[in-house]
Order: sequence, then C-alpha cells, then structure tokens
Amino acid sequence: MSAPPFQAQAQYGGRDHVGYGEKPPKAPWPNNAKVALSLVVNFEEGAENCLLHGDKQSEHLLSEIIGVPPYKDARHLNMESLYDYGTRAGFWRIRRALDDRNVPATVFGCGMALERHPEAVSAMVKSGWEVSSHGYRWIDYQDVDEATERSHIKATIAVHEKMVGAKPAGIYQGKPNLNTRKIVVEEGFLYDNDVYSDDLPYFTTHDGVLSKPHLVLPYTLDTNDMRFNISHGYSHAEEFYNYLKDALDTLLEEGRAGTPKMMTVGLHCRIIGRPSKIRGLMKFLDYAKTKGDDVWFCRRDEIANLWYKNFYPPGHGPAPVVPIVGRVGASL
Repeated sequence: MSAPPFQAQAQYGGRDHVGYGEKPPKAPWPNNAKVALSLVVNFEEGAENCLLHGDKQSEHLLSEIIGVPPYKDARHLNMESLYDYGTRAGFWRIRRALDDRNVPATVFGCGMALERHPEAVSAMVKSGWEVSSHGYRWIDYQDVDEATERSHIKATIAVHEKMVGAKPAGIYQGKPNLNTRKIVVEEGFLYDNDVYSDDLPYFTTHDGVLSKPHLVLPYTLDTNDMRFNISHGYSHAEEFYNYLKDALDTLLEEGRAGTPKMMTVGLHCRIIGRPSKIRGLMKFLDYAKTKGDDVWFCRRDEIANLWYKNFYPPGHGPAPVVPIVGRVGASL
C-alpha cells in the first residue's frame, strides 16, 4: 500500500500545521494593548436561501428552530420571519448597545442584504463601523462554479461602492471553496477572514497558488453568538458573558506575558439582537472596558493595516495600505 500524499508535511494543500510556533510575533497594538478586540456584526438577513430569492429551498441554518431541514421547493414562513427580526429589530438594538459604549465594529455584510436596507447601511457608516463584505449571498459556495462565484463577488463590490462609497477592503465568504481565495485576491481584496486557525493574522500564498502574500484575519465560531442556536451551545446570556470573559482573561494573561493576541466576537442581528441575549454582550463590553488600555476595541481593517505595516514579507514590493474608511478617532 502506497503512502498517502503529503505524509509528514507541515504545509500542503493550503494547510499549515505549524504557523508561528512557540514564539509568535509581538502584535503592534496601539498603546501597548494586550488584546485587540474585534466585534463582527453579521448582516445576512435578506440574503439567505429563500424561494423569493430564486433558490430551490428554504433556509435552515442559525435560527431558533434548531435542526429544521430545508423545505425543498417551498417557503418556510416561520424561518423567513425569524430572519426578518434581525433587520427589523435586532440590528438597531446591537447598534445602540455599541454606540452607547463607543465601541466600533466590523460588519460582515451580504450584498443582497445590504441593498435591501439602505437605512441600516447609513447607520453603519454613521456609527463609524467598517462595512466589510460577506459575499453577495448567505449561501454555501462549496459547489458553486467559479464564474458564478466571481460574478457574485463583483456584484457585492458594486453594492458597497454604491451604498458605502468605497470598495470593501476585506471579505468573509463564510462558506468558501478552493477557488474562493484566488478570486478574492484577483478582485482586489486586501484581506479575508475565511480561516479559524490562529489568534493572530498571518500571510499566506495559499501553497503557492497566489502570486503575492495575502493577509488573512482568523474569524471564530467559538466566541460567537451562533452557539445560542445550536443544540449544545449557550442557553442564556450569562453563559455567553462568562465564555467571552474567560476568553478575554486568558488572552490578557498571555498579552501581559509578552504575546498580545486578537479576540473576535461574532454577532448576528437575529440572534444577539434578542432582548435577553444581548444582556450578555452588554455585560461583557462593560467588563472589557474596565481593562483600560490593555484592550484595544478596533475594526478589522485597522488590524489588517497594522499587520501590513509591520509584517509584510520582504521581496514583494511595498506593503499595501489598507484604507480606514469612515473611522473617526482611529489610533494607528
């Protein structure tokens, strides 16, 4: 029996099992912060699977109807209204909670969802949030052909340019395929978030597929409100608060020991936007605020900009500059 390909290799097929190793670089956060705290607001409602959107089935993921199968060739009215709650009520509650605490955010905005709700997009811009891309649709791109995926990415860029006034610097496709990162680089994105593999940003050439180093900022499915809507996740706001607090405390300890990290909190309008659940987020933000300069509340484009400035690999020309669009009072 022949040995499997890539046996004993640390890097193969776009995977890297080693990363920074025992001694990661010292993250250059402002004011010598120990943790860069990135809040991500996923704006997906209106871009999910639905017959009204031209799809062949209803949505079935991340709702309060846990475990429901998709309805083939039929609408699921309860699912539709659960999603509608996110943009009708949940988004505004999240915005108030963050604005009241002067905390910035990055929006992962699906193009189709953004174009349905101009008022919300204007509010994001007014609050000084980064409006990053979440692709055009909140669907699984695993089996979507390259031409279709590229057309969707071009469409979402056009939505951002029209509604936000600028091309997004970053993208989180969410459910990518082997072609996604190549398309993202070719379409001019300066970073993507489609990894979960580290507590720090890093550059990749995707195993030699890319012509230049590309920056990725790890996202999370762990410090993420999606766990309210799975069978073994959070059951109430205090659990969410404690989980986030434990994560922050651990990262603060590591940062004070000399290795600052980033922490991401994933939020969804239809989930954390519910009155009881948001109490956990509010309590966590208030706790993080007590840490003073040790916690840097930031947008993801700010993190990306610093990483390009300090760690862009030599031999590839000048480091790209990530534009910080619409951020008042950014300290970089």
